[in-house]
Amino acid sequence: MKSLTATVLAATFVAGLALAPTASRAGPFILAGTDADDHGSASAGANQQGWLFMQRALENLAPGVTNGRTVVVSLGSSSTALAAAQSAFNLSSLAGAGGYTFQSVDGVAAINTFLSAGASAAAAIIMLDSGGNVSGGLDGAEQTALTANATNLNNFLAAGGALFSQANSYGFLSTLIPSLVVTLNGGSGITLTAAGSSAFPGLTNADLSSGPYHAEFSNVGSLPVLGTAASGNVILGSSGGSITNPNPTPVPEPSSLALLVVGLAGLRLVRRRA
Repeated sequence: MKSLTATVLAATFVAGLALAPTASRAGPFILAGTDADDHGSASAGANQQGWLFMQRALENLAPGVTNGRTVVVSLGSSSTALAAAQSAFNLSSLAGAGGYTFQSVDGVAAINTFLSAGASAAAAIIMLDSGGNVSGGLDGAEQTALTANATNLNNFLAAGGALFSQANSYGFLSTLIPSLVVTLNGGSGITLTAAGSSAFPGLTNADLSSGPYHAEFSNVGSLPVLGTAASGNVILGSSGGSITNPNPTPVPEPSSLALLVVGLAGLRLVRRRA
């Protein structure tokens, strides 16, 4: 009988191990060296070129949001930068029947309040434009504010929000991941990797190459590369995790954790009786 009990409890323990990896994960992010917001348009109800890339990025990120929010927030954008963000959202599957809404937060004070006061918890996806590469993009003071709030951005992701950023100064990124090298330079011609083609259905290399890129990433570690140029990596992505921990170890769901505890307790009891 002891042998049978041990077998049953061991089976329970193994079942718990099998269930343990299923868990909610932190939100995804896409980091691009592009200024797609400055090289796109909308025609006949469809986004073209760079704006299509932005739309596909939002559509890729939304399913990975786990914080229960449905607001896309553009930080620091006005003029062309804001028009691009709005078009990317308005013509995406998120708008209308998708249940998402769009919000703009512009100016240093507003950005600081939004991030440092925890208002970002109300957002599902945060969009950062390409800074000085587009009219109405994040100015120097606004980018400094982002860097000062790097930890808050990271916490937003860790709590299940998502981030889409293009080629601003990326000061906030260097603060969070010192090992990741961001090189701000110019170039043209972007090629989607296999992962990139899967992430952005219908997007072509020509769409991405409608304008130049302004940043490249190196020493990327395990971060998936979605788009490359002749001289380096231009688009990175992660299916989950905060910026500082893009591939977190899943935390067991409560039911799975309870099953593990029962199994372990049972095995200890069998050992004592033996």
